[in-house]
Amino acid sequence: MQTRLDHALTDPSLRELPAEVNDLLRNLQAPPRLAAHLRAVHDVAHELTTWLATYPEVRFNRKTVLYGAATHDIGKIIHIEELSRPGSLHEKAGEQLLLEAGVAPQLARFAATHASWTEPGITVEDLLVSLADKVWKGKRVRELEQLLVDQLVIASGQESWQVFLDLDDQLGKLAESAGARLDFQNLY
Repeated sequence: MQTRLDHALTDPSLRELPAEVNDLLRNLQAPPRLAAHLRAVHDVAHELTTWLATYPEVRFNRKTVLYGAATHDIGKIIHIEELSRPGSLHEKAGEQLLLEAGVAPQLARFAATHASWTEPGITVEDLLVSLADKVWKGKRVRELEQLLVDQLVIASGQESWQVFLDLDDQLGKLAESAGARLDFQNLY
């Protein structure tokens, strides 16, 4: 018999998470709603990283971004109340949970950095995970988007206005399909 968590992890509506993340979520007995949310953010991160291939000068690790998106809110297993209301206790707790599970620090960090994109040392990977965590539900955050535009301009040498328009177009497309992702999460 398939559990709700199994269904949330395998429903064909969205791209599946990396196998090791599925295993981790099963081992930790993650709430199905969390698994659905992680899949929605991971799906958007996949789209963003595919789009970013149009900027070949930008160096980033796609697998790292996808792993970060797939695990960014894992601390909500511990702080389950933050599944339904705002809170930030899950961030450090998630990073610690991942480290204790043997996840490399460079991957575990996204649990702690996904909501702090203005901190020093933030990378393109961090910005992409943070952006995916916003736009999956159609939310646009100008400051966050501008930080990514700035990084793309530096790497590509293109005009800021052109990069902005390119990113805006991509995020607009992603926002248009936010309703389906919200419906998917709300099933759980």
